[in-house]
Amino acid sequence: MNVLIVLTSHDELGSTGRKTGFWLEELAAPYYRLKQAGATVTLASPKGGRPPLDPKSNEPGSQTDDTRRFEADAEASAALDATVVLSTVDPADYDAVFYPGGHGPLWDLAEDADSRNIIETTLRSGKPVALVCHAPGVLRHVTDEDGAPLVRGRTVTGFANTEEEGVGLTEVVPFLVEDELKAKGGVYSKGADWGSYVVRDGLLITGQNPASSAEAADVLVGLLGERATA
Repeated sequence: MNVLIVLTSHDELGSTGRKTGFWLEELAAPYYRLKQAGATVTLASPKGGRPPLDPKSNEPGSQTDDTRRFEADAEASAALDATVVLSTVDPADYDAVFYPGGHGPLWDLAEDADSRNIIETTLRSGKPVALVCHAPGVLRHVTDEDGAPLVRGRTVTGFANTEEEGVGLTEVVPFLVEDELKAKGGVYSKGADWGSYVVRDGLLITGQNPASSAEAADVLVGLLGERATA
């Protein structure tokens, strides 16, 4: 079982002068759940190499057992240092794709043609895709086989407007995930701010926020298990 995890290469938080990137918990939690399920995990990013970490995701208040484990894990660190360039990825090599969030994906992956192709090809091949927090925003230009927005009529979630307000970045981000999913026809729902909330619509799994990353990975692992025994 081979799973691709796609990370952002974008490190500038708009014009604020602050840094952004991927959110550590949203990588660490699925990384270990997928490995525990026996998956071979490959990390990729648009630019390859070590992707930028959102510095806030490694502050004491954001750390978890998974993030502390990841930080101390030499094998994980080596994998992060050597993410493959996204344009070289063949979706046919993977059984599933997972997208961690952080604000970075809103700038690069949301507009990346290679990312779009990976998601469309994976789903059309009957294989699952999971995205958490800001990463569901990456679906904004993804289409179904008829050329319609992928999320149209699908149940989805992602970082809520109220959560974006909570971190004070409503006017900084290029678009709001909740608004964009709704604008594309998605049937958006959310749980409590900052609590785990995951929805699955067929092969598409979306999680609302950092706390949802472990549950989203568990749903993905369960779906892969169902497919393996089918």
